[in-house]
Formats: sequence, C-alpha cells, structure tokens
Amino acid sequence: MRADEVMKISPIVPVVALENVEDALPLAHALLEGGIKIMEITLRTKEALEAINTISHTLPQMHVGAGTVIDKKDFQAALNHGAKFIFSPGINKELMQCSKDLDIALIPGVATASEVMMAKNNGFLHCKLFPASVVGGTKALKAFNGPFASMYFCPTGGITLENLNDFLALPNVLCVGGSWIVPQDAIKKRDFKLITSLCKEALESIKT
Repeated sequence: MRADEVMKISPIVPVVALENVEDALPLAHALLEGGIKIMEITLRTKEALEAINTISHTLPQMHVGAGTVIDKKDFQAALNHGAKFIFSPGINKELMQCSKDLDIALIPGVATASEVMMAKNNGFLHCKLFPASVVGGTKALKAFNGPFASMYFCPTGGITLENLNDFLALPNVLCVGGSWIVPQDAIKKRDFKLITSLCKEALESIKT
C-alpha cells in the first residue's frame, strides 16, 4: 500500500499499545466490529512486534502497521513481523531511505515547516502531525495548507471525540490518529465491547 492509501482506509487510526499478545486478536476483532479496518501498534512494548505478526497473519482483513518506529532496526523488525505500513513520530534520512529500499509506506512525523519541507522534497507527501495538540493543532494545519498545498496529514496526539471533526474538516487532513478509542483500562480488563462501542460512537459523530 502507498501512504495515501493507508490514510484513506479510515478517518480514524487507532493508536495501540499492547502489553499482552493474547489481546491482539480480540482487539483487532473489536475494531473491525466497530467499523475500523486499520490499527497502528506502537513499538513501545516488548509484545508489539509479536502482536503485529499475529494480526497480520491471522486476520488479513485488518490493516496493521507499526508505530513509534525511529530507526532502521525498528523499521526492518516491523516489516519482518508483517507490518503493512510504518508510522514514525519524527522524520530523518534513515527512515526515508528504508521506506524506499524496502518498498513499504512510511508516514513520517512532522511538527515544523522545515520538517514538512524535508518530507515534501523527498517525495513524502503524507505525514503525521505530531504531537498535534502541542505543535499548533488545527491552526498549524491551516497555516501549512498555504505553502504546502500538496501535503496531507494525519494529526495524532491530543485528538479526542470532542475535537475530531475540527481536524477532519480541514482540506489537508485525511485521517486522525487516536488512542481514546482503545483505552488501556479497557484492554487490561478485556472489555472489547467497550472498544467496539467507542469506535462506533466516533465514526457516527463524524460530520460529512
């Protein structure tokens, strides 16, 4: 998949941290039941890669990728475990070269005009604005739309049910990333019905 295809799968990309591999498939099924066919599993836990591997090979209808990828080692490990795309909190030459060499979509994180320029000049037109609420949120995205009209974003960090539509209404936003629909308490309690409910609530709230 290309980066633009990844960012058009769903208006919401769940950002997931998994402590137990056993939770991977039930969580993926809960998201699918809630109408979301994509998930970003962050490499913040030791179980993340195995969770990606389990979902990728057992539940192909779920598009699963790796997040918090910060170097070549992470990139290659994610690919080896079946990740279909890569999200990074930042951008550098190493990650961009990995994406080109390994032919897998990278959605790099940007926070400044200079970083957006770096992405654009290297052919990466689809980026993650991170941490969105800290670096200007919708105001930053509106400002970027002038000089960088060909760039598209997935703002992540501080996205909630309450401000979801403020971001999705912008012409340069294709989707948003969020963890509020996959709360850690619900995962720990294995309350996957709650996660399905949160997904449905979020999707139904989106203004067309």
